[in-house]
Amino acid sequence: MTGEKPLKIVIAADTYHPDVNGAAVFCYRLATAMTERGHEVHVMATRPDKGPTVTEVLPEATVHRLRSHAVPTHEYFRICFPWEVNPEIKQLLDEIKPDVVHAQCHYMIGQGALAFANKRGSRTVATNHFMPENLDPFLPFPQWFKKIVARNSWRDMGKIMGKANVVTTPTPLAARAMTQYARLDKVLPLSNGIDSSNYELGAAESIDRNPYPTILFVGRLAVEKNVNELIEALTLMKTVPDAHLEVIGGGEQRAPLEKLAREKGVASRVHFLGHVDDEELRRAYLRCDVFCQPGTAELQSLVTLEALSASKPVVLANAMALPHLVDDGVNGYLFEPGDLAGLAGKLDSILGMTAAEQAVMGKAGHAKAALHSHSKTMDTFEAIYRGAVAEDFLP
Repeated sequence: MTGEKPLKIVIAADTYHPDVNGAAVFCYRLATAMTERGHEVHVMATRPDKGPTVTEVLPEATVHRLRSHAVPTHEYFRICFPWEVNPEIKQLLDEIKPDVVHAQCHYMIGQGALAFANKRGSRTVATNHFMPENLDPFLPFPQWFKKIVARNSWRDMGKIMGKANVVTTPTPLAARAMTQYARLDKVLPLSNGIDSSNYELGAAESIDRNPYPTILFVGRLAVEKNVNELIEALTLMKTVPDAHLEVIGGGEQRAPLEKLAREKGVASRVHFLGHVDDEELRRAYLRCDVFCQPGTAELQSLVTLEALSASKPVVLANAMALPHLVDDGVNGYLFEPGDLAGLAGKLDSILGMTAAEQAVMGKAGHAKAALHSHSKTMDTFEAIYRGAVAEDFLP
């Protein structure tokens, strides 16, 4: 905001770039935007490997990587022990003297940062990016015990985030859940935001399309993403039986998914591209014919917003926040999770369209993505950092 004093901002994030998930990407974009606006930005996040806490100065922020430990159930997720990192969080906040601390969850680093920031009298903001139930695939316990863990996590979320000056979450669906289960009131639904122009085809730009109809999935290869359903649906497609699937991302399910593709006889049509850089990701969106997100635990799905920004039709699971991103039959289709024939049919419907019909659907999707303006989101967070409250933005 022109003419106002620059702020010192601390972003406390348990997961951060180059981790591949919505929360990590959002934090990176938030740090980048606030630095570009002239603020001094610090990020506190887990160190991705063994060793003591280290600080590195990066273009988007000064990043403090706190000592952490690997977990056997996840490819890159790390945990911090409070008795190790809390003294370091306190010391960092004492040295930085931030105007505002923005925690991205109520676990580990977020919890410690909010507690010490409140004691210091700093302004505090808390954003929730996921549901406690999202942890289920990583907890090697029976379902009855996982329900207890989730219930306790909701309760802790209410206690910890309830002390922040402002609480946000990416979608109205998540805000309602936080009100119901965490007993939080005045939760502000605030989109993670997307800069649609980043994914538009330039006027003089051309993209080499694949010689076959292409379905794209982007995301972490985890159980709740249900990429197995997408691979199985590939075998059921009738209108376009030669369709290929490009899979971008890594995770603990990659080997089982590769095995499934071989067993189903579609290994030659399923291309696991792993982690790619931003430019290759953009090109993948632009060269595909349809984007599919079969996950059932999406609080917003930044990758779907990116696909919509690239003017691609989408096929999304009718679960969590995904229905908010598709007008059925206008910019894509919803399918019921687990309905493999239904998923195959929706993919067939889009891939069987003419290029002109797909373009009409893609244009509608681009308009949908434009409602989630990156600049509007960053303007709102900057206003919150300077003292605005949730009521200023709630209807």
